[in-house]
Amino acid sequence: MGQILVVVDHADGAVKKPTTELLTIARRMGEPVAVFLGQGSANALDTLGRFGATTVFVVDAPELDSTLVAAKAEALAAVVAQVGPSAVLVTSSAEGKEIAARLAVKTGSGIITDAVDVAADGTATQSVFAGSWSVQAKVTTGTPIITVKPNAAAPEEAPATPAVENVAVTFSEVATSARITGVEPRAKSGRPELTEAAIVVSGGRGVGGPEGFATVEALADALGAAVGASRAATDAGWYPHAFQVGQTGKTVSPQLYIANGISGAIQHRAGMQTSKTIVAVNKDAEAPIFELADYGVVGDLFTVVPQLTDEVVKRKG
Repeated sequence: MGQILVVVDHADGAVKKPTTELLTIARRMGEPVAVFLGQGSANALDTLGRFGATTVFVVDAPELDSTLVAAKAEALAAVVAQVGPSAVLVTSSAEGKEIAARLAVKTGSGIITDAVDVAADGTATQSVFAGSWSVQAKVTTGTPIITVKPNAAAPEEAPATPAVENVAVTFSEVATSARITGVEPRAKSGRPELTEAAIVVSGGRGVGGPEGFATVEALADALGAAVGASRAATDAGWYPHAFQVGQTGKTVSPQLYIANGISGAIQHRAGMQTSKTIVAVNKDAEAPIFELADYGVVGDLFTVVPQLTDEVVKRKG
């Protein structure tokens, strides 16, 4: 294939890990080129070049930072029209999927969402029906647009010196009609973003109450992991809903997922079943989570988890 366009997911120019994964996947498919939407592109060039981007198309317009996703979709469509890529890869976040969907409409192209892998020929692998099946699909109309889940590939460096091309875009009145009037930064926990983390440690009904999550958090911090929670735990008010993993929460696909006191209902499984390695700790030997787990411990999490935390700290020290 020819050029593979990777949409850069960034925070004020700091490139997020899923973008380095997309660049790694793009190199399988053809020549990786990046498109940077918004301000701060100078801060991203080193990382984008380190992971193989040969060209970085920059759309630096104030509308991109002051409006919602419609303007970003228009900017991306303008780059696609100029470049004529063989495929477009986007991070499978809420915003990424909306941008990709709008781009598909604008370009008359097919779209595949939530891919967990993409082959060299553009065939995407998806996990469907709450993770019960894996399917392969390929776009046959227009420019293939594929959103890829974080942790779908291990980032691999392939140093290049990217050329920078600025792209001027004239935005429609419709795209700029909804404006952002205020931004409130989220409090930082010091832990990685849940959907991007390589390791996730979650707690469920078995933690017994909000104070029980201290045990879960201690293990997460020892491993440098994100903290997740089941719907039962968040509905009970034991942990914020922003950390819910499941069909009605966030979908994660880490290298390691540790489920503590989680029974493994289908709603929860839908949000974590594509994790590479699953470890379950539950005192109920018949809990459905053990059908899914690669490793299981039948026991009281308040006995098992602190021992695991101590061992992790000991080996790190």
